Amino acid sequence: MLQQMRSLAKYVWLLVAVAFVGGFLLVETSGLLGRTTITPTTAVAVVNGREILYTDFINRVNSQVSQEQQALQQRGSTQSLTADDNRRIENDVFDQMVMEVLLSQEYQRRHIVVTDDEIRMYAREVPPDWLVNQPELQTNGQFDMAKYQRYLSSSTAKQQGLLAMLEQHYRSEIPRRKLFEQVAASAYVSEPEMWRVWRDTHDSVTASYVAFRPTVDPSQVSAISDADLRDYFDKHKSDFRRAGRAVLSVVSIPRVVTAADTAAAKTKALALRAEILGGAKFETVADRESPDAAGKGGDLGRVPRGRFVPEFEKAAWELPANQVSQPVLTQFGWHLIRVDEKKKDTLALRHILVPITPSDSSVTRIDRRADSLSNLAGNATDAKKFDDAVRTLKLTPAHVVAVENQPAMLNNKVIPSVSAWAFGGARAGETSDLYDDESGYYLARLDSLSEGSGDAPDFESVKSEVRARVATQKQIEALEQQAKQLADAATPTLEAAAQAKGLKVEKTPAFTRSSFVPGIGQVNEAIGAAFGLPIGAVSAPIRTDDAVFVMRVDKRVNADSAAWLAQKAMQKQQRVQGQQQQAVQMYLQDLRESAKIDDRRKAINAAVRHQAT
Repeated sequence: MLQQMRSLAKYVWLLVAVAFVGGFLLVETSGLLGRTTITPTTAVAVVNGREILYTDFINRVNSQVSQEQQALQQRGSTQSLTADDNRRIENDVFDQMVMEVLLSQEYQRRHIVVTDDEIRMYAREVPPDWLVNQPELQTNGQFDMAKYQRYLSSSTAKQQGLLAMLEQHYRSEIPRRKLFEQVAASAYVSEPEMWRVWRDTHDSVTASYVAFRPTVDPSQVSAISDADLRDYFDKHKSDFRRAGRAVLSVVSIPRVVTAADTAAAKTKALALRAEILGGAKFETVADRESPDAAGKGGDLGRVPRGRFVPEFEKAAWELPANQVSQPVLTQFGWHLIRVDEKKKDTLALRHILVPITPSDSSVTRIDRRADSLSNLAGNATDAKKFDDAVRTLKLTPAHVVAVENQPAMLNNKVIPSVSAWAFGGARAGETSDLYDDESGYYLARLDSLSEGSGDAPDFESVKSEVRARVATQKQIEALEQQAKQLADAATPTLEAAAQAKGLKVEKTPAFTRSSFVPGIGQVNEAIGAAFGLPIGAVSAPIRTDDAVFVMRVDKRVNADSAAWLAQKAMQKQQRVQGQQQQAVQMYLQDLRESAKIDDRRKAINAAVRHQAT
């Protein structure tokens, strides 16, 4: 709640977003604008020979989009979902539907069925989370089984369709539970393993070390033959698999809020407060003025501590009941707050938000500039139009690298929708539509695109990266000789030998086998060696991926076996549960990797896009 409050006008996006996603996916993904015809039997994917219908997929996507947009609204946001959000939802729904097909096939293969008696038992004794969390089924904040069972037996439950929803839920949930119980049945943990795990997190070491790190820029190393590079690539192909990458030129026109805009918003908030103190109803003013309160009278419900941003939280809890606060500034604007009731650790309260927005003259100027940019280059297929628009409007493009299925970023800020556009069938040289969010407008040109693949890329496309890795490895090999000379000379002390060679001895804090150690790293050869060295002994050179270490253990504290015995039962329960979860995750991963999945989304999307141009 209270995370993205902007202006009342943005509320129309709740309806627009649902319509947009339905239309966007129906057109862009299905082929309605091109030669591809969508019918009730069109498949968006084929999983081990079983089709996933496009219409089912679109319905699920639209439903999820609607739910997420409503969730944003309930948290006080007037922001609409971006194309990046829609793409994430599409991918999530696709993955869910693929897994549902794979699980259904496994139920058949393992002869897993569910009976009506099982459904009735689960519905009565194992209520789903979405019912357990309903306030009307709780007593003193805890789920009340008696209340639930009375409700389950009532005519109201039947009239509301609860029984049908529970049946649908458990027809899919019970087979899943049975399957996962089979998969995880072999989970077992021995006492020696539990003791080893305990020691990994409770044995500790304090050490001194000298680090030898590469100092030459790998890109400057050229004396490596292509044969050596090819040999390294052939042995490490899997390391070079990557998601799709798009290189973009992006220009932005920011919406700038000035100090005068902030002061104007505060003045308006003070005027609204004076109106309320003069006799106007808080609820009426909230419905009229607050962009997130229309029809709700500014009601934020009854909420516990920690729900709001700190400035709002502090003011709300300090405010006496039934009084209207002075304007409170947060990242969303100025708030007027009224607490209707304080009860234990909850508040029932209302608020009025006055957003801080650019003045009308600034908005007009910015919008006109954005319109000019869109008219000059928006949706252009000629790369030169982007350059011409940049020169005409005196804008400075930024070069951005976007990764498939991740939002594009510029100066640590998300650029809305650009990544989804780049990987949605655009071609190099094309320019996007004009996108916007609360901070400004954005236009992007796709300069280059490399499609992602589960297979390793060809050697030439990653040759420079291979060269950098091989150069680093060769430097580390050379450093091993220097480290050996130090280790051999470490008498009488490591410090004396290091000083003689102009090297620095570093000291670690106490660390365990699983700790991150500043200067050394985590879970690497140096960490492991520290727990095998005798106290006071200087190690031979220890090579890791990015350095060579000479180390001495100064202190070791062994784990307390009595403390381990005292908690052993709880540890065993946790370890078994962890193994069960891991077994299920590995099973699902193997199930997906071994499946034959024909994903038709990208090919259809690209074909349709260019049929329409």
